[in-house]
Amino acid sequence: MSRFWGLAIVLMVLAAPRAAFCAGKQPAEPPSAAAAAARYARCLQLADTHPLSAQYFAKSWGKEGGAHPAQHCAAVALFRLGKYKEAAIRLDALAHEMDQDPPSLRGHVLDQAGEAWLMAGDPVRAYADLGAALVQLPNDPGILIDRAQVEALSRNFAGAVHDLTRVLEKYPKRVDALVYRASAYQALGRFGPALADADAAVALAPHSVPALLERGNIRGLEGNLAGARADWLRVVKLSPKSAAGLAAAANLKALDAKSHRGGR
Repeated sequence: MSRFWGLAIVLMVLAAPRAAFCAGKQPAEPPSAAAAAARYARCLQLADTHPLSAQYFAKSWGKEGGAHPAQHCAAVALFRLGKYKEAAIRLDALAHEMDQDPPSLRGHVLDQAGEAWLMAGDPVRAYADLGAALVQLPNDPGILIDRAQVEALSRNFAGAVHDLTRVLEKYPKRVDALVYRASAYQALGRFGPALADADAAVALAPHSVPALLERGNIRGLEGNLAGARADWLRVVKLSPKSAAGLAAAANLKALDAKSHRGGR
């Protein structure tokens, strides 16, 4: 949802009169612009805490001229309600209407639509929207990572590696991209580069649970059981109740069972 909130800031700016921005300075907002920004912030706050109320708020605001910010808030509320398909449809429609807005803004809406389609269980439409987003923002690292995740879910691991490499060429210290690429390399059976990425991720973020879990998994597949155990134990210590912590605990249990059988 962080990418939804990032777009909100931009839409708030675009909702204000463009004449307010000149000579490199931002004068005091006119009352109408300030009111619109406050209304948008309120709507998004409701979408986060009381999404059903936000729907009514956005609908009423839209009738009063809320335009794209009101439409966007309504889509965020739907997403928060778990109505991912409806949110995706709304975001697709919003992106279509924004053909006169800056390409970067339209690209972020398409990215959000892709995220919603993915949550709705439709990776094909998610991939299409993310591809369209990259037409608007060709080198956006967040969109490239989003598309790589869709590619991995569709078992297009080579495509995921390609997109993640594009990110890492420009942002070599992106821990999330390193972890995702390590996972994609692992799925391709390329354990050497997978371990190199996982090692780099752990070096950059020694307490990163995803990085430690991924490195443990790769070490285990390579036969470095002591190294795998150390990483998995660290994950369990850092985040025992998370999905990663539970996965690491299951791996440790399986490893212990295997050791016990081997010791007989």
